[in-house]
Amino acid sequence: MSKPTEAELEILSLLWEKKEASVRQIHEEISKTKETGYTTTLKIMQIMFAKGMVTRDEKSRTHIYKPATNQGETQKSLLKNLMTTAFGGSAKKLVMQALGQDNPSKEELNEIREFLDQLEKKS
Repeated sequence: MSKPTEAELEILSLLWEKKEASVRQIHEEISKTKETGYTTTLKIMQIMFAKGMVTRDEKSRTHIYKPATNQGETQKSLLKNLMTTAFGGSAKKLVMQALGQDNPSKEELNEIREFLDQLEKKS
């Protein structure tokens, strides 16, 4: 699968959440947060279908779209690309930048510590 654009990633996120949806359903969700035309949403989803990012059930008049890849695989691919291109392949730089951008809650920090502990046990 090719790297999704920002608009494609927004649609994929909605499809991962909903499991499947029509163009109208996706358009209605996107319209809650920004102004966009129905035909724009339709065109993006058609392009996503052509790229293999989504599948399309054409049995009924209203086509139903589903994500062609799972969220975890896409996130892993995007993160690997970001780490390579923006952080010179350094996981440390990526994590330090991510944690420095926001103030993680105590709960999030505890989860991060637990994750790091698990990684240390594996090595």
